[in-house]
Amino acid sequence: MAGNFWQKHGVAGLCFRKKACLVGRVKAFLLVLTAFFVPWSHALELVLPTENTAIFRGGGPAFYMYVERNFEGQKSQPWEGGKYGFVRDPVRTPEGLVFKRLHEGLDIKPVRRDARGVPLDPVKAVARGEVVHVSDKSSASNYGKFIVIQHLWDGCLYYSLYAHLNHISVTPGESVAAGQTIGVLGFTGRGINIIRAHLHFEINLLLSNRFEEWHVRNFQGSPNVHGLFNGLNLSGFDPAAFLLQNKKDPSLSIPAFLARQEVFYRIQVPAPGPVDLVGRYPWMRDNYRAGQAAEISFLRSGLPVKVKGLNEAVSAPKVSWVKPVRAPLRYYTKNYINDTPSGPQIAESGLRFLELLGVQ
Repeated sequence: MAGNFWQKHGVAGLCFRKKACLVGRVKAFLLVLTAFFVPWSHALELVLPTENTAIFRGGGPAFYMYVERNFEGQKSQPWEGGKYGFVRDPVRTPEGLVFKRLHEGLDIKPVRRDARGVPLDPVKAVARGEVVHVSDKSSASNYGKFIVIQHLWDGCLYYSLYAHLNHISVTPGESVAAGQTIGVLGFTGRGINIIRAHLHFEINLLLSNRFEEWHVRNFQGSPNVHGLFNGLNLSGFDPAAFLLQNKKDPSLSIPAFLARQEVFYRIQVPAPGPVDLVGRYPWMRDNYRAGQAAEISFLRSGLPVKVKGLNEAVSAPKVSWVKPVRAPLRYYTKNYINDTPSGPQIAESGLRFLELLGVQ
């Protein structure tokens, strides 16, 4: 879903169903526990989430739903705005045209509509897993009606998200098979109409098991009807690139895929560092142990991909390295890092994000 860190999901705070949240945490713990007793998979056996297969024929306008753009008085409908990445909100800079807003998933066009133009495409689970969240109220977030499915891949938990649905046909706690229909593509959610109906699809990591506590501190008075699966607590990567590479090499794992992605900045943090995150995704660990200061490597999207242990003490979070660019750093980092006369500095929104990762 497009949007900055504070607008991505629209609602947040304490879980309105304490019992449901506790059950969800227990289930997540049990799934992680089973990872120690089952062989790590060698193929994720992914399928596409809709009948649109144009991604395997070059993608482009046949696969991605366009966005409406009005830039410098020029109106356009670029299909590139439906891709994953920094593809929205262009600004002119000394480095040329820079897109400062991250679109966190794929906007997939429908291939079937009825006589009124209503999409008919079934939406399918990309892999087997468990439905952990269903939001069937269109106004509850920018995602409209959406589903989150939890997957156990190579011993770790990942989450696929399916948004802007017209209809949902699964319930929380339900196990689903790869290719099973879970709903119908639609146009629910803010800024979507019948013409631009599409499926917004993401593959994510879960950032924190303490998300609700964090949100109470930062969004006082705003209810969180999505529990741990609020979009602010999900951070992902390019599903199109992963699906294409996985089709060529079904043994490709998510850690191996992420290891190929470009690190955009690194931040050193004091002990104890992101213990919760590293415990959930141990492949991030680089000679890091609990109680150490650490250096966290981030992709441009803000996704953490490596946590390196440091022997020296770190008194407060600080930028240790950032990719050199000529345009303002805030355009490249979701406003997490600012340029200052003394060098790159973590912005207030960046500090809040680090707090979500468990950094004090």
